[in-house]
Amino acid sequence: MYKAVFIDMDGTLLKSDHSVSEANRQAIQGLLKKGVLVVLISARPLHGILPISKSVVTDDMPIVSLNGGYIFHKDEIIYESAVSQKDAASVHNELKGYDVTPIYYSQMDWYAEIDNDRIKKEQKITPIKINILPFAETLDIWEAKKTGPNKILIAGDKDMIQTIEARLNELHGGQLNIYKSQSTYLEVMSQKASKAKAIQLLIKKYGIDQKEIIAIGDNYNDEGMIEFAGMGIAMGNAPEDIKLVADYVTDTNNNDGVAKALHHHF
Repeated sequence: MYKAVFIDMDGTLLKSDHSVSEANRQAIQGLLKKGVLVVLISARPLHGILPISKSVVTDDMPIVSLNGGYIFHKDEIIYESAVSQKDAASVHNELKGYDVTPIYYSQMDWYAEIDNDRIKKEQKITPIKINILPFAETLDIWEAKKTGPNKILIAGDKDMIQTIEARLNELHGGQLNIYKSQSTYLEVMSQKASKAKAIQLLIKKYGIDQKEIIAIGDNYNDEGMIEFAGMGIAMGNAPEDIKLVADYVTDTNNNDGVAKALHHHF
């Protein structure tokens, strides 16, 4: 019997219009009534998750945001990990000259140097307004708070993101976690932040065994948790590489893939 389910949001729980289907909602609420731990685990910032989570899971469920960089439970932040200011500055400098938009998420705030269509796209799903500042001023804010970004999101076209991914892995592979969350988004976190590491922390907290968990996701930032889980499930809309590491492949996010997977395994 599985005791915990970890569910990615965009491309997994959410349809392409960012809504949750009634079938997915009912399947999750059925598990909660059985006492199963159901955790939303997303690349989104916390404030981009809470408006959705309130209608899907109960308030006592943990929420994993920023790919494991910021974990929330019962009105408290129970874990966070940030990219160092030095590494953040190195990434920022490396991106100069490329047609990409870096966005820096630090705790409940987010920052960028310019406001453009990529920023506006993220603002639509993020209720807190972005801070548009020169990067040097953002660094000063982090220095005053003795912190750094929990996640760097790099947005650009598919080919540019591939180029940047290779370059950053060349420079920072082994020191930072670098994954695509979709073909046009590259996510950069500290080595201590990943969805798999967040799951390890939470199952230890709840006394749940690795074999007793399900993880459902659709992209490269979900690969680690899909491989780690006792039952790793890939969405039908996932890249073939992700389907290959999964134990089970369900339907797409626009066709109640999460509900179908949960009904199959419970």
